[in-house]
Amino acid sequence: QVQLVESGGGLAQAGGSLKLSCTVSGRTSTWYTLAWFRQAPGKEREFVAAIGRNGVGRNYSGSVKGRSTISRDNAKNTLYLQINSLKPEDTALYYCAAKISDNLGTKEWEYPWWGQGTQVTVSS
Repeated sequence: QVQLVESGGGLAQAGGSLKLSCTVSGRTSTWYTLAWFRQAPGKEREFVAAIGRNGVGRNYSGSVKGRSTISRDNAKNTLYLQINSLKPEDTALYYCAAKISDNLGTKEWEYPWWGQGTQVTVSS
């Protein structure tokens, strides 16, 4: 079993940056493809970014591509998401998710394990 704990959320101003972290425990993180999803108030949870086990492959949603970077430090069992040029529409609860298979999937159902989320609020 794997446990995921997100941190790094908070209040930021539009145009600013935030770096989210997700610690992976229970098994070494190299077992898992890791991803970030987010859920804004009143909306469905959506894919943000995914990264392969060895950190080489990456996949981004169109809403963050070009202004965000997903990365991982397997030695620290930690996943990161850096978002720059923040927009009010980035306001959401951000979740870390994990799965065993290699593909950088974008669907919620592909990921069996989830964290509790960290809130990001961007003010205009």
